[in-house]
Amino acid sequence: MKSVAILLSGRGSNFLALSDAIERGEIPARIALVISNIESAPGLQHAKDRGYKGLFIPSKGRDREEFDREVVAELQKERVDVICLAGFMRLLSSYFVSQYPTCIINIHPSLLPAFPGLESQKQALEWGVKTTGCTVHFVDEELDHGPIIVQRSVPVLDDDDAEALSHRILEQEHKAYPEALKLICEDRIKIEGRRAWIVGG
Repeated sequence: MKSVAILLSGRGSNFLALSDAIERGEIPARIALVISNIESAPGLQHAKDRGYKGLFIPSKGRDREEFDREVVAELQKERVDVICLAGFMRLLSSYFVSQYPTCIINIHPSLLPAFPGLESQKQALEWGVKTTGCTVHFVDEELDHGPIIVQRSVPVLDDDDAEALSHRILEQEHKAYPEALKLICEDRIKIEGRRAWIVGG
C-alpha cells in the first residue's frame, strides 16, 4: 500500500475525490499527510475533519527552495511514496522535483500540451476549441509539462462561459485523478521518455 501526501492551496475538491476513492477501497493507498501553504484553505480543514494529519507551512515572502525544503522534510518524516498536487498554487523547485522523481502528480484543467498555466478554461474559450478537458501528469521542472497519465475530454458548448466550462471539467477531474492515482499505486505505469504506458491490462 502506497503512502500518499496531498499538497493544496484552496478548497480541496480534488483532495476530497481522492480521499473518497481511497476510503471506498478503490485505491491501495493511505493518505499520510495533507499540507497547505494557505492557513485558511478549506481543503486543510477538510483534511483535519477527516482525521488526517494536516500541516500549514507558510510560503508568503519566502524563497521557493527554502519553502520546498521544509515541505520535503515533512514528507520524508512520513515516508511518502506519492505526492498529489491538488490545487497547489506554487511551482516546485528543482530541489523538490529531484527528491521525488516520477513520484509527483498534478491535475490540470486542459488537454495538455494545450493551454498550460493559469485560466486554461478562458484560454480554451478564447481559442474557440470544440473540445477541452483535464490531464493528470507527472511533475517535472517545467510548468504543466511531465508525462501524461490520464486525460478526459469535455465538449465546449456554444453558450459556455468560463464558469460553466470549469464546472464540467471539474466533474471529470474528480474521476480522472483517482483513476491515475490507482494506476500508480498498483505499479501499472511505465515511463519511456515523455510517454507513460499503462501495463497489466
